[in-house]
Order: sequence, then C-alpha cells, then structure tokens
Amino acid sequence: MTYREWRRGESTVLVIPSNVDMKVISVNVGLPREVAWDSGSVRTGIYKQPVRGPVRVQRLNLVGDKQADLSVHGGPYKASYAYPAEHYAYWCRELGEELPWGMFGENLTTEGLDESTVGIGDRFRVGTAELSVTQPRVPCYKLGIRFGRPEMVKRFLNSRRTGFYFAVAQEGEVDSGDPIELIARNENSLTVAEIFRLYAFETDDRETLQKAVQLEALPESWRGYFQEQMQRISR
Repeated sequence: MTYREWRRGESTVLVIPSNVDMKVISVNVGLPREVAWDSGSVRTGIYKQPVRGPVRVQRLNLVGDKQADLSVHGGPYKASYAYPAEHYAYWCRELGEELPWGMFGENLTTEGLDESTVGIGDRFRVGTAELSVTQPRVPCYKLGIRFGRPEMVKRFLNSRRTGFYFAVAQEGEVDSGDPIELIARNENSLTVAEIFRLYAFETDDRETLQKAVQLEALPESWRGYFQEQMQRISR
C-alpha cells in the first residue's frame, strides 16, 4: 500500500496512512567496467552491488558510484536512481529467476514508493539527505547487457515499472533501513507514471502535455520534448 490523495475543496491533500512503511531496502553502488558486447566491449556503470552504509550522497552521485557515459547518464537531474523493491516480485515471475538488489542499476532500492503515487518534484528526506524526484527512467541498451537479454529494454518499458531519478537537494548520508519521509510536494504536479505514459504511450494527450511543459521540476529536456509533441499534434 502506498500513500493516496483526497480532495478538500479545490486542494489536493496528501494523506499517508499510518501503516505505510517508506524506507530504503538497499543502497547500491558501482564503478564503470568493461563488459563484453556485440563481438567487442562496452563501458558501463550499470553493475551495482549492495553496500553497508552509511553512504554519502553527493550532488552528482553516491560515494563509490559513477556513471560511464555522462552524455546520457548522471548529472544533477540523475544524481541517484531509485527502484521499488515491490517490482522485483514481478520480474522474478516474468524472468523465472531470483534477482539481487541493484540488478536494475538503482542506487536505492525502496519500499513504499511507486511511480503512480510519486510526483515530479516530490522532495523526500532519506537518511540525512534530501532528494527531489525529477523524471522516470528510460533505459538504454545496457539494461539488456546487464540481464543478458537484448529484449529487456522493451520489456522494461512495456511494464511501466520505470523507477525514478532524484536530484540532490541536500547532501547527506543514507543507509539500508533508513526511513523515507515526504517533506514537500507540488499539488499541481504530475506523477512519474503520468509523465512516462505521456512519453511512451498516450502521446497525444493535449491536456496533460500542456501541464507537463509548465512543470518546472521536470528537466528542460523533457519539457522541450513535450513541447515538440504539442506542436506536432497542433499541425
């Protein structure tokens, strides 16, 4: 169960039921490595391993963690990647194998958060750090390399179980077992699931596109893409 919303007059009020346990299940880091791919090799930072903390969260990454290709990975809007632990049961059934935490390249394996309730711009206290949700994850081919399944990127996208990226609003330390506390939310935002739906599935939703292009917490690259979508459907 995750947090829900109810309406009071014209305002949307966030309600977190007392039985919701939002916390970090695992902290995962890894340095780039060369791996075999397509009769050659490729450098990737997707291989993450659980570590015992506390681990320092810095503006661009966690200590002990780096990205290989900074043109598409990392940066202030992708400083940390979170993936819900609840999704692992689905993937274990789909793939017929057990999966270790960090398998999706996430830095934080979380409990109690999911794409349908986490909003763009939501700010959380995680350990002593403060993290702000920026965008869903759209993986590259390296996810297929990690799983040894070239079709994994397509399966991942079709599942809509994308996880989400954080920007670091305040540096600090995180550890497995740390509680996750929602400390700020823009009530006019869109959820991670809504942004991804707009990107990959319902690309002609003019009303939601209009809302997305005005969402300041969403990175400029995403807003620019949605602006182009609006122009396309207006022709």
